[in-house]
Amino acid sequence: MSRIAQTFQTMKKQGRRVLIPYITAGDPEPWITVRLMHALVKSGADLLELGVPFSDPMADGPVIQRAAERALKHKISLTQVLAMVREFREKDKTTPVVLMGYLNPIEVMGYERFAEAAAAAGVDGALTVDLPPEEAEDLDVALRGRGLDAIFLIAPTSSRERIQRIARAARGFIYYVSLRGVTGAAHLDVGEVAAKLKEIRKYTELPLGVGFGIGSPEVAAQVAEIADAVVVGSAVVKRVEESVAVPDKILNEIPAFIARLREAMDRATVAPPSATGARR
Repeated sequence: MSRIAQTFQTMKKQGRRVLIPYITAGDPEPWITVRLMHALVKSGADLLELGVPFSDPMADGPVIQRAAERALKHKISLTQVLAMVREFREKDKTTPVVLMGYLNPIEVMGYERFAEAAAAAGVDGALTVDLPPEEAEDLDVALRGRGLDAIFLIAPTSSRERIQRIARAARGFIYYVSLRGVTGAAHLDVGEVAAKLKEIRKYTELPLGVGFGIGSPEVAAQVAEIADAVVVGSAVVKRVEESVAVPDKILNEIPAFIARLREAMDRATVAPPSATGARR
């Protein structure tokens, strides 16, 4: 069983939801990334989404765009991102790591070489934002051959036919984009998200993660009640940006934020002890 599947299975048995924070590799300084990854796990993250910096991040809003720019100033490449995962694996053998980014760096490296290098580094899956399932067969074959999961996005505007196609292609989990537009958008209609998740579940048994628009413990708790995973990106990266001048501060403030999300999610989903001390 893959690390991703094991994580979702374990959390489901506990009645809890998977918390997935996103950070951009190399932001704001290369040395901080692995330390922050460990700190996130210690504070309650169950799966890490590690962004591969790219010069034209079309699906991302200004916050994550600026994070990519800061990382690229240090010339962070896909090869260096894989090296960070390899370093992370020296101390953490269990927490899944999914790379999120764009197709160009993977194409430059080559699908087979990327899949081999990612597997060797300890990566568990890849979410390639600008690669639709219709064009993903070659990369999917390479990933599948190395035991890696291809993660796909479903949008609020996705048709039934497209949902079915993505459900057939996806492995690990499916990422539902809860808002129209780019990352960092503000308003999230939980009722609308719940209805869409109900529709998606008609076509897949994979866990469903929800991201975009989750910026507070309160919203994270609401989403945890309807989804299998909560993905938090811009709210994390924004806090990184606010501490760029004092990078060490990031290692305290970001984990503290993740801990608040974790507490709120568990409070919303885990049954309290009964009078006899057993879970209901």
